[in-house]
Amino acid sequence: MTTVESAPAPSGPPPKQTSLSMKKALRSVRRSVDPVVGVWLAALAVTVLGWIVVTAQGGSFLTTANAVAILQNCVALGLVAVGQSAVILTGSLDLSVAYLISLGTLVAAETMASGGVVTAVIAVLALSVAVGLANGLIVTGLKVNAFIATLGMAFILRGWIEDNYTGPAGEVPVSFQRLGYDRIGPVPVSVFLLIAVAAVMWLITRRTRLGHHMYATGGDEHAARLSGVRTGRTVVIAHVLCSLCVGAAALFLAARLGAGAPWAGTEARYDLESIAAVVLGGTALAGGRGGVAGTLGGVFVLAVLDSVFNQLSVDPFFKNVVRGVVIIAAVAIYARPRRTPKAPKALKGGGSA
Repeated sequence: MTTVESAPAPSGPPPKQTSLSMKKALRSVRRSVDPVVGVWLAALAVTVLGWIVVTAQGGSFLTTANAVAILQNCVALGLVAVGQSAVILTGSLDLSVAYLISLGTLVAAETMASGGVVTAVIAVLALSVAVGLANGLIVTGLKVNAFIATLGMAFILRGWIEDNYTGPAGEVPVSFQRLGYDRIGPVPVSVFLLIAVAAVMWLITRRTRLGHHMYATGGDEHAARLSGVRTGRTVVIAHVLCSLCVGAAALFLAARLGAGAPWAGTEARYDLESIAAVVLGGTALAGGRGGVAGTLGGVFVLAVLDSVFNQLSVDPFFKNVVRGVVIIAAVAIYARPRRTPKAPKALKGGGSA
């Protein structure tokens, strides 16, 4: 009687199961990639592409002067965008930042001309806290949509500026102007102000209970409230933090201009530009996702684009078209739904043997 030897059992999982495992692993890798890395890689790509284009046109892109100009252009927008990140994380936003900057430069310059630098800094920061507190209370207390509430505040500040100022006012002492022009090697001193403010905001949003509450409020305000988060207070504090960052930007611009200017914030459109930088940095406008590091990457992308356009003498209309396309493309990429693994199909016959 002959015996039939059975074939040895395969040592590994079936090919189909292996393929599914590899797909799941790839999905998990994609999810684990920090969006901030993508933003800064995009910034690097824009820089390299700008260098190639400018060099091909006979210009000089990688020079100390151009690097200093890019970094200086990052400071004011970066300070505003870092503050804007805080309110957007909570699901709110602030459209009053441009006029607050303008008024802040005027208050700073006039106070410095009569009362000293320290008094001026305190006055600007106090003004910023008052505006941020008002915005937050209108949004949370009166239940006014943040877009309408901060737009209304912008009109109030605009009315005050137009009624009291017709041009530049005040005078900034030379000692304070050093903030806007001095450098340590090739790095402007003002960049360290941006780094310090961004570091503090990063610590608040990532390492404190308040920061966790900001993400929770922006992610799902109702669920956060049921979990014991005081969402109203969180939104108010976020608006105050945003306005304080705007106040710092106003002080920097006052140092750059040497006087207060009614157009300091509106001419550069810091309201929309800051929101664009935040969106480019991967922060969701609905709130609950994003952060300061990505926002700084978005600011750098916009600053490099401006530098390239200026060196190429690009028409302003075309410049805005390209910036608009970049912003729309970034939002479209971030808005793509993430695929989730499909649930295994139920076995036919359903019951256990």
